[in-house]
Amino acid sequence: MEKSVPVVGLAGYSGSGKTTFLEKLITELKSRGYRLGVIKHTSHQATRPAGLMGADAEVLVSPGSIFITKDLTYAPKPEDVLAMISGVDLILIEGYKRGKWPKLEIFRQGVTERPVIDEEDLLAVVGDVPPGLKGPHYGADDVAGVADLLERVILKKLR
Repeated sequence: MEKSVPVVGLAGYSGSGKTTFLEKLITELKSRGYRLGVIKHTSHQATRPAGLMGADAEVLVSPGSIFITKDLTYAPKPEDVLAMISGVDLILIEGYKRGKWPKLEIFRQGVTERPVIDEEDLLAVVGDVPPGLKGPHYGADDVAGVADLLERVILKKLR
């Protein structure tokens, strides 16, 4: 029986720095030897290569990589998307903020005044300190600290 891959979400309002932090976190975790899967959920239409517009499904293949794009008539459930990823140590998700997995809240004053995720799913807040914070906090540049947290709490069984 295949063990389930741990999942950590990154949530926050648009403009809070989620994608920027995710890119830095991927670089840090890869430098530590982890194999990562990444899901980026967006509420708007994803863009596609111009030469393939009009096709209902595409598979782009090059040496060492494959990209699959398929039109759907429904919004896929997070569980269905997660099931498509294998062979990794950790899956990082940007978006799907209502999913039931531990999350990092990327918080920036001026973008919003309150966190977007529920406290019971909160692993830590990254960025500015929101009012009434009760959990761990890391500065927006403390990527190594967040990676350490993920190793201690989420990835501890792998090392």
